[in-house]
Amino acid sequence: MKFSENWLRQHVPTDAPHERLVEVLTAIGLEVEEVSVLGDALDGVVVARIVSAEKHPEADRLQVCQVDAGQTGLLQIVCGAPNARPGLLAPLATIGTQVGALTIKAAKLRGVASNGMLCSAKELGIDADASGLLELPADAPVGAPLAGYLGLPDASIEIKLTPNRADCFSLRGIAFDVAAALDSRVVDADAAPVPAASDARLAVDLQAGADAPRYVGRVIEGLDAGVATPVWMAERLRRSGIRPVSFLVDVTQYVMLDLGQPMHAFDRDLLNGPVGVRRARAHETLTLLDGRDVVLDEDFLAITDADRPVALAGVMGGFDTRVTDATRNVFLEAAHFAPAAIIGRSRRLGLHTDAAHRFERGVDPQLPRIAVEAATRLILDIAGGIPGPVVEAALDDALPTPRAIVLRCARLARVLGLVVPDAEVERILRALGMTVVATADGWQVVPPSRRFDIAIEEDLIEEVARIHGYDAIPATLPAGASRIAAPSETRVGEDALRAQMVARDCYEAVNFAFVDGGLLQHWQATDGSVPLANPLSAELGVMRTALLPGLVAALGRNLARQQSRVRLFEIGKVFGAAIDGGAPVETLRIAAAIHGQAHAEQWGVPARAADFHDIKGDLESLAACGGARLSYRPSQAAHGHPGRSAEVWRIDGGTERRLGWIGELHPRLLRALDLDGPVLAFELDLAPLAERAIARAQAVPRYPSVRRDIAFVAPEHVSWAALEATIRRAAGALLADVRLFDRYLGKGVDPGYRSLATGLILLDKSRTLTDSDVEVAVAGVMTALHDEHGARIRS
Repeated sequence: MKFSENWLRQHVPTDAPHERLVEVLTAIGLEVEEVSVLGDALDGVVVARIVSAEKHPEADRLQVCQVDAGQTGLLQIVCGAPNARPGLLAPLATIGTQVGALTIKAAKLRGVASNGMLCSAKELGIDADASGLLELPADAPVGAPLAGYLGLPDASIEIKLTPNRADCFSLRGIAFDVAAALDSRVVDADAAPVPAASDARLAVDLQAGADAPRYVGRVIEGLDAGVATPVWMAERLRRSGIRPVSFLVDVTQYVMLDLGQPMHAFDRDLLNGPVGVRRARAHETLTLLDGRDVVLDEDFLAITDADRPVALAGVMGGFDTRVTDATRNVFLEAAHFAPAAIIGRSRRLGLHTDAAHRFERGVDPQLPRIAVEAATRLILDIAGGIPGPVVEAALDDALPTPRAIVLRCARLARVLGLVVPDAEVERILRALGMTVVATADGWQVVPPSRRFDIAIEEDLIEEVARIHGYDAIPATLPAGASRIAAPSETRVGEDALRAQMVARDCYEAVNFAFVDGGLLQHWQATDGSVPLANPLSAELGVMRTALLPGLVAALGRNLARQQSRVRLFEIGKVFGAAIDGGAPVETLRIAAAIHGQAHAEQWGVPARAADFHDIKGDLESLAACGGARLSYRPSQAAHGHPGRSAEVWRIDGGTERRLGWIGELHPRLLRALDLDGPVLAFELDLAPLAERAIARAQAVPRYPSVRRDIAFVAPEHVSWAALEATIRRAAGALLADVRLFDRYLGKGVDPGYRSLATGLILLDKSRTLTDSDVEVAVAGVMTALHDEHGARIRS
C-alpha cells in the first residue's frame, strides 16, 4: 500500500514529525518499506507561463523563451525541453534557487542570456519523468510558489501489509491505527447523503446469494466527463502509485484509496438495465477494459445489464460500457463481494487488479453506500451533474456482522506479562474504532465491520500489545514446570528411523507439502488430491497425495547436477480428500528412493548397480527396529515396474496389514520424468510400521536347538512369502526361525521350477528334541508344501 503522507495527515491531525510517523507505522505492524520525500527544497520555484518560444540562433535543440513569472515580469530563459511552447505553464527555478546539487545563476548559453531554469518533474525531485517540462494545468496561478500549489513538501510512503490487515488498504484504515498510536483522533468523515435531484435510476437484481450480498448504484446525469482532474486529486493519486487517467476513473480510484471500497463507473447510456449480479455461465465471453477477451465459467461472478455480462465482479469492468470524455450520464456502482467468490479469479486470467487485491482479503460490507455518496460529492463539485436516488439491494442475512468479544483483564495481563491500565486499554480499543463496554472482569468489545481479523480474545490482546508498544513489554525468562513427555515403548521413534536410514547411507530430504498437479498426473496419483485455494504458484497448487513424486523429483535434480549415486529418504505427511466435509485426511509416511551403484565407489567391493534387493534391505532394516515381520505380494501400481514391484504387508500373528509399496519405477514414468536408469523406491504408512511389542525379558533356553536343512523344488510362480507362511504354519510351535539360504535354477531343475534351500531352527523350551520329533516336524512341512504349492524334495 502506497500513499501520500499529507493525505494521511488530513485524516489524522498530528504534530508528529515525519521521522516519528514513519517509526510509528513500523512499530504498530505496518512495516514501512520505502519512503520518497517530495519537494522538500522548492523555495524559489514558481509557476510560470511561456509567452513566446523562438529557435536559438546558435543551437538547433535550444529555444529562447520569454517567460511570465508574475511580479518579476518577463524573463528570458534558454530551454532545451522538447515540449516548451507558447502558453505552457511550467515550474521556473529563479536565480539563487537550489535545484538538486545545482544553484541557478544568470548565465549565457551559446551567447544568449538566460535568467533561470524551466524544470522537469525529475529535476525538482517530485517524479521520475524527465521527458520534458512538468506541464501544469491551465488554471495554475502564475507567479505562485510551486510548493504551495502542489501541496508540497510531501512524502510517498509504501508499507508492507500482512494478508489479515485488509482494512489498511485505505488511508482511513491506516488513520485509525496511527491515531491510536499517537493518541490522536480520526477526523469524522463527511457522511451527509447527497439528496436526489431527479428520478433517474436503474433497478438492481442480486442472484449470487451470499457471494454478492450488497450492491449499491446511482445514476448521475448531465455531467462533464471531460473536465480535468483537479491537481490536488491527481497529485495524491500519483504519490500513491496511480497515474491519473480521466476524471471519472480518477474519482473511483481516489475513493478506493481513501475509504478502501473499490468502485466502477459505467456509461449510463450504454446500459439497458436492470443491473444484476449472478454467476457467469459456461463459455460466456466478456471484453475487459484492457481490451482482452476472456471466457468465463461458473466460478466467476458477472455484473450484468439485462442479463448480458458487462463487468467481471470484483476484478475489472467491461470495455463496451466504459466511460469516456464524451460520457454525459454515468452509473456509479459499489458492492460487497465475499472473499471466497473472488480469490484466485484474477490470477486465472493473468490479471492483478487493485480491486481484486482488496476483495480477496475482505472489504468492509458497510462501505458501498458511503463510497457512492463520497464519489457523488466529488463528481458534483468538479464535473456538475444531476444525481438520482441511491439504489441498494442487500441480503442482510448473508452480510458478515461483527460479534461481541469478551476481553478479560486477568487474561490480558497474563498473556502480555504486564498490567496495562484499564483507561489505556479502553482508549486504544476506542481509538481503533471499536465499541467498548466495561464489565466486572474486563470489557465486552465489538470490532468495526472493516476488521475481519478480529474474532477472538487473543486478537484483542494483540491489538492492545502493538498499540501500547512491544518495547513496553518486559523481557523476562519463562518460569514454571515443563511437562516432560515420556517416549512410548510401543512405538519406534521417528528419530530412530531417521538414524537407521542415515546409517544405511541415505540422506534425508524435506520437500514442500504441495506439488504440481501435472506431476501427480504422471504418477497417476491424483485421486483424492486437495487443491489449494490460494497457491504460492501454479507449480505448487495441489497438496501431495504421496511422498515419492516430490522425493523422486529431488533425486532427479541431484542427477542433473552430476551426482551419479543418489540415496534419499523422507518422513512427512500426505493429504487426502476430506471425509464428510471435514478437514483433509493427513497420513504420516516414510519413503526412500535410490539410484546408481549399490555401494559408494571403492576398491574392496566389485561395482554393481543397485537392485530391488538393496532397497528391500533398507526396508527390512527399518522393520527390524520394531521387530516387524514383513510379507510381499505382487503389485499392480501404475507407477511400478511390472514384475519388479510389490505391496508390503505387516504380519502380526494371524493378522496382516498393508503398509505400502516397494519396487522399481515404471520405465514409462522414468521417461516422463526425464530420468535415465532404474530408480528403486518404497513408500509406507509410518504408524503401523513403527509399532513394536513391549520388550519382555525371557530366560535363556536350557535345551539346545536343532537345525535341519531341506532343499525342495517349487513352481517359480509361487512366492517365497507364501512358502514361508506354509512352513511356519506346518512346523507349529517348535519352529524358532526359518532361513532361506540358497536359490538355484539350471541343470537338474525342470523349467518353470526353482530349487530353494532353507534352514529350519527347531526348539522346545521344556525338553531336548529327539530325532523323531524333528523328523515329524520336517515331514509335516514337506507334506504341507506339496499339498498347497506342489513342492517336492529335491533329489
